[in-house]
Amino acid sequence: MTPEAGERAAGAIDRLRPKLVRVAYRMLGSVHDAQDMVQEAFIRWVSADRREVRDPEAFLHRTVTRLCLDKLRSAQRERKTYEGIWLPEPTIDDEAEDDITLPLMIALERLSPLERASFLLHDIFGIPFEEISSILQREIAACRQLAARARSHIREARPRFQIEKQRALEIAQAFYDASRNGDLGALRSLLAADVSIYADGGGKRPTALEPIVGFDAAMNFYAMLANAISRETSKLVRVSFVNGLPGFVSRETDGEFSTTALDIHEGRITAIYVVRNPDKLRHLH
Repeated sequence: MTPEAGERAAGAIDRLRPKLVRVAYRMLGSVHDAQDMVQEAFIRWVSADRREVRDPEAFLHRTVTRLCLDKLRSAQRERKTYEGIWLPEPTIDDEAEDDITLPLMIALERLSPLERASFLLHDIFGIPFEEISSILQREIAACRQLAARARSHIREARPRFQIEKQRALEIAQAFYDASRNGDLGALRSLLAADVSIYADGGGKRPTALEPIVGFDAAMNFYAMLANAISRETSKLVRVSFVNGLPGFVSRETDGEFSTTALDIHEGRITAIYVVRNPDKLRHLH
């Protein structure tokens, strides 16, 4: 390949890189792995025979998706031995423009790799089933059926209520203050009766290995947390949207980062998602 052709090839993937990374991240739930898949696709694009590649975007979508499918199959085997609760790596977005929120990403974990690919490519990224058929090497009708099955599985994970962005961030700030300052009265006013807590430490940092379910259990947990934090220091780094949900980044008493995302329905917090696994927080440094 000539230097000029190499520059054109690099320019093509640079324009598409953000979209490709979004596809890969939603397939894998890992920022690091998504970037690796896109970089591998770039390498294959640069070395491809231009006479056989008429549509660079289609080539790159196909390559990234197939790489992700291979990676996802091995990742699913690894997650069977994962210690405690697995959550996706957090992404931070001040504008809350993420088209897939954290509950939906968790729901995607229950899908087969092909169901996940069909749903994401068609319903989220608007790729026609004719192209998805080529990417997945399945009949068009089969791809339609895969996407339909995916929709039926994740319908309940779709947002049921919308909350104004500024109000959502105010609740996140209030939750941080109440949970770290031991203000149990304020905390009671924020939590729903059916609230659940999910925490991912990956065996690297202490967390509950099972969900904490229910108002009383959550209040007991935060009462213990406040007692522990009173002897140390927790620092709020940033209030923002974490995987499309209001939340915050904090530096906890052990000096490590943590992210918290809040699912809020009718002004009350119904689910709390905490990522403490340092391997999933490297991109926040």
